[in-house]
Amino acid sequence: MKNDSGMQVQKYHVNDLPSATSEVPKHLQGKKPAVFLDYDGCLSPIVQDPDKAVLSEEMRSTLKRLAEVCSVAVVSGRDRANVKDLVQLDNIYYAGSHGFDISGPDDMHTEPGGAAAAIPALDKAQEELKERLQDVQGLFIERKRYAIAVHYRNVAEDQVPKVLEVVKQVISEHEALKPGPGKMIMELKPNLDWHKGKAVLWLMEKLELNKPDIVPLYIGDDLTDEDAFATLQGQGIGVMVGEHGQQTAASYQLEDVAAVQDFLEAIIQTLKP
Repeated sequence: MKNDSGMQVQKYHVNDLPSATSEVPKHLQGKKPAVFLDYDGCLSPIVQDPDKAVLSEEMRSTLKRLAEVCSVAVVSGRDRANVKDLVQLDNIYYAGSHGFDISGPDDMHTEPGGAAAAIPALDKAQEELKERLQDVQGLFIERKRYAIAVHYRNVAEDQVPKVLEVVKQVISEHEALKPGPGKMIMELKPNLDWHKGKAVLWLMEKLELNKPDIVPLYIGDDLTDEDAFATLQGQGIGVMVGEHGQQTAASYQLEDVAAVQDFLEAIIQTLKP
């Protein structure tokens, strides 16, 4: 597998990765990071109900102060408006729906990637999923602007294969859609060559961050973050939070949300005059 730069992507087991807290600040001496983070599992712990993934005031303060010394963007599978409501900061950038919907300071708002063309297919797939899975207890079908998230964390174990099979069938019936696996979630996404990694590259160019003294740094915890880790190999730093049970293209690791906050605080201290 090669990334967008044509570089062969290396994969590692998360247990073999060095700690980001002890190693990454060394790479920032004389340089400034551009920090990109996933929301769930990185800024807020994973919870049974996505609506209850509330950002702590302490983490919000950390993000606000980090954004005062470098560029910061939250790159999430959530709708952009939803993640912005959760974070409640005006001095950072938001890339929602895996980067299909981006906003930021100074009234910036754009929808790169061409996902609007997939909305009719998403509308139809949403109806089909609700009809075919209406009897599955604990299932939560979340419609986003540019995706449908099928959450099966609270579904009985013997019902999970049925859920995944139905999702697979629905996707196969719509050429405009493709699967997006994650932690106890399966998403239906626009079948386009666009992902979190491409959103990071788009923001780097848009914000004129492609400079020798700026290092892109991506922090994520899920399978959808692997695109960003792979994209940044050779030109930035990927940090895995926890683990997702598969090998990762990240180069460093952090244990949990608390460790992420400590790491961000360390970066702030490194960047202080």
